[in-house]
Amino acid sequence: MPLDEPGWWYATEQDTRQRLLAPLARLYGSLVERRFRKTQAYRSRFPVICVGNFTAGGTGKTPLSIHIARRLLTAGLKPVFLTRGYGGKERGPVWVEPCDDAAWRFGDEPLLLARVAPTLVARDRREGARFLEDSGLAFSAIVMDDGLQNPALIKDLSIAVVDGRRGLGNGEVIPAGPLRAPLEFQLSLADAIVVREALADPDGKARDIHAILRHDFPGPVMVAHTEPHGDTTWLQETRVVAFAGIAAPERFFGLLERLGAQIVDKIAFADHHPYTRADADRLLKLAQKSDCCLVTTEKDWVRLDETKAPLALLRNEARTLAIELALEPRDDGRLASLIEAATSDTTYPRRTQRPPQL
Repeated sequence: MPLDEPGWWYATEQDTRQRLLAPLARLYGSLVERRFRKTQAYRSRFPVICVGNFTAGGTGKTPLSIHIARRLLTAGLKPVFLTRGYGGKERGPVWVEPCDDAAWRFGDEPLLLARVAPTLVARDRREGARFLEDSGLAFSAIVMDDGLQNPALIKDLSIAVVDGRRGLGNGEVIPAGPLRAPLEFQLSLADAIVVREALADPDGKARDIHAILRHDFPGPVMVAHTEPHGDTTWLQETRVVAFAGIAAPERFFGLLERLGAQIVDKIAFADHHPYTRADADRLLKLAQKSDCCLVTTEKDWVRLDETKAPLALLRNEARTLAIELALEPRDDGRLASLIEAATSDTTYPRRTQRPPQL
């Protein structure tokens, strides 16, 4: 249900719109549950690891999906990503490949996934899994980016990512709140939860949501944070114009500042924003006027069309700050055990029970 995220979803006090939309929210939530329970799920012969979230909007699913795929690669296994390709025009099944209009066709997140492992876009996840099975390629596991509430495939491991700073909002279902379905139902779909905390959490919100979930959820509730990947010394004392079209751009801006950058201008766009020539002109002029370096996220950079001026110039001029997800040491081992349990059984048909709760 695509829509712009209202700020009152995360307000501390109840909003009148929340009360007025409550009946529609109950209807929407019941339809999601009914669809899930009535759909005959497909059992792929490849293990399926699903990374999803409870709420609309970004929480860090893609960084965790990449983290899991890299773990599998390090273990000598062959992961493949299966994604809906949000923001792209392809329905699939289609492999993500380099091309002039890649961001327009596939969406931005599939392009980031494809840097790590083969990536298939398929709106119909069941059809996507069958396509992978018919490809003749011996994959060790399907890493499904998003789709916790999608009933098309049986998952061997389902992990929900929660933004620790924003939590679950007002606790209501879309459109009265950010939840994709009633929380109790969604908790029953997950085998584990990862709370993504900010590097700095002065108000304790991340710790609060972590404590709440540990009380309400019987499985493991792990803690992770994002950190820069690669050399960041070039940012120290550097004057920058920072721009980002992601779910929480202030998180990106804050990270730049903690790494020593001097931000002259912060330009925030909506998540998955399709950059226009006017946007590129504006950003280039701001940087030129202030004699600053342009800095953005990798997710934004891949959406800059390299075939159209001045977007191609912006793509060439802008530098990116790469990030990766890191788990607390104890939780890193717990996640490794869950992944091993989900991928170790390669017989077909495989088990139907969930991995053990740790």
